Amino acid sequence: MHPDRTMKPGRPAALDSDPESGIESGIESGLASGSDSDLDSGPDSGSIAAPDPAPILNTRADYIGLLPEARQVACSNWDDRPDGMLAELLVIHNISLPPQEFGGPWIEALFQNRLDPNAHPYFANIAGVRLSSHLLIRRDGELIQFVDLRKRAWHAGRSCFEGRNACNDFSIGIELEGADCIPFMEAQYRRLASVTIEIMRRFPAITRERITGHSDIAPGRKTDPGPAFDWKQYLALLDQQMKTAGLPSAPADPCR
Repeated sequence: MHPDRTMKPGRPAALDSDPESGIESGIESGLASGSDSDLDSGPDSGSIAAPDPAPILNTRADYIGLLPEARQVACSNWDDRPDGMLAELLVIHNISLPPQEFGGPWIEALFQNRLDPNAHPYFANIAGVRLSSHLLIRRDGELIQFVDLRKRAWHAGRSCFEGRNACNDFSIGIELEGADCIPFMEAQYRRLASVTIEIMRRFPAITRERITGHSDIAPGRKTDPGPAFDWKQYLALLDQQMKTAGLPSAPADPCR
C-alpha cells in the first residue's frame, strides 16, 4: 500500500459546511492541485509570533505528542481526535507560499491565521482559511511542529484510506516545503526519514505500508506530494533507519 500543544483548540468559522472539510493542507504547490473553490476549512479537512522555546517534556504523554528536535510554533487550528482514537496513518504533503516560492514567513503565518492578504496577490484568496499540519519540513531540513501528534490537525480534508473516510481522525500530516514538479532537497528526505522513525516509535500502528501521499487519499482533488517527490529515495532511507532502529521491515511496495 502507498506508502493533532497544550492550548485550547480554536474552532473556525468554516468556509464549508461539510464537517470533513479542512482546506486540507492543500496549499501544496500553491493549490495547483485544486481550484480555490476546493478550499475547505475546519477540523476535517502577517507577522509571526516569536518561536516557542523547545518543549520541556515532563510526562510520557508529552514525549509521545511533542518532538524535542522540532521548533515548536503556536497554532490553534486543531481539535481532539475521536475518543480513543490514535494515529495509524502518515500522510505526506507539499506546500509553498507564494506558489512555487520558498523561504519566508508565509507558511507559518498561514497556520497561525496571520497571513496578510495584502502581502501577495495570491494570499487574498486564502488568508481566511483555517488549516494546519502536525509538522513542516523546510527546504534546509528544519523541522517545525504546529500540532501535538496526539491531536487532530486539519490537513487531509475529504479523504479516504482503504475504505475509511475522514483521514484527519486517524492520521499525522507532514508538509514538505516544495511543489509538485520541483525536486525536493536531500536534507528534506533525510529529515523526513528520521522523523518517520520517531513517529513509528510513538505510534506503532503506523507501519511502512501505512505511509501515503495526499494524492492517494484524495485522488482527483489533490496531487501532492507530486511527481517530483522521490518515493524510492525516501523509502530506501526509511528502510535503512528502520533496520538500525530495530523496527520491523515490510516488503517493498511495487507501486513505488
